Amino acid sequence: MGLALNKRPGMTLFSSVLCPRCHRTRFAAAEKNITIDVVDVEDGDFPEDLLELNPYQTLPTLLDRELALYESGLIVDYIDERYPHPPLMPIDPVARAKTRLMLYRIEHDWYGATDVLERGNGDKKSAQDTIRDGLVVLTPIFDETPFFMSNELSIIDCYLAPLLWRLPHYNIELPKAAKPVLHYAERMFARKAFQSSLSAQEREIC
Repeated sequence: MGLALNKRPGMTLFSSVLCPRCHRTRFAAAEKNITIDVVDVEDGDFPEDLLELNPYQTLPTLLDRELALYESGLIVDYIDERYPHPPLMPIDPVARAKTRLMLYRIEHDWYGATDVLERGNGDKKSAQDTIRDGLVVLTPIFDETPFFMSNELSIIDCYLAPLLWRLPHYNIELPKAAKPVLHYAERMFARKAFQSSLSAQEREIC
């Protein structure tokens, strides 16, 4: 497997400075308070030492000694299992299943919509509506517990916070009825881990 990988002593995360999936990976790592060398990669400029390790040439990509992972959900799961405290997934099997179901919904519906908004290759208005209306429908859940569906921060929060941070960038304005979502977002944004996970470019888009 390439020499460059073997030469890296710890975890290295190849990340895009504006990608929401990269951001949620950085946020999860920051919540774990672990040291990861973050390497910023520009679109179309994939480092040569990763070409054979990630055949899809996608970001984020995590290198950890002999391991290369290149899907953000898998990377977050790996980080959570390797550094189990504090846990990002609930212990109870039913709660874990509900968490995974919500993650699927967020990824399929909302992150799918961000792909349209980021790349401009689809119906932008429909993508904006998908995110806004989805958040409005789930507003009562944001008001039930300090974190989403939980009294402790979980992997769901790591997915939601980067997306909520980008609402102004996506020209998505939530109605007054969605105030609990905005209050939740303020709590997430105030976290030290979230602030440390932001790239300089991400700070400018809010």
